[in-house]
Amino acid sequence: MKIVLDTNVIVSALINSNGIPGKIVALILNGRIKILYDNRIIFEYIDVLSRKDFGFNKEIIHDVIDYFRNDGEYINSEYSNINFIDDTDKKFYEIFKSGEAEYLVTGNIKHFPKENGIELFNNFSY
Repeated sequence: MKIVLDTNVIVSALINSNGIPGKIVALILNGRIKILYDNRIIFEYIDVLSRKDFGFNKEIIHDVIDYFRNDGEYINSEYSNINFIDDTDKKFYEIFKSGEAEYLVTGNIKHFPKENGIELFNNFSY
């Protein structure tokens, strides 16, 4: 299964590894799910996870990003002219569509347009 992972899911996973976001990230780290990304997404992950407010261990951030880069799939995305509530979320949609991911996993489904075939996970079950 190929997914695109919104940054808020990683933040939630690092705060509480026992919650649903933590289980999703564990599935990625165990090779059961492949994460799709591009440089814009990786840069956002690094920027957000490195914020002092969160206080995440830099080594853990480095390890997670390294895993995503090495075992995930880099996608060259096609531009989308769809309007988003938060335009910074557009990159996740563009990777979702260009990489033909099955799901875009986010905690902010209201930020993504309901049309255009986006399959969103905000309640992951397995």
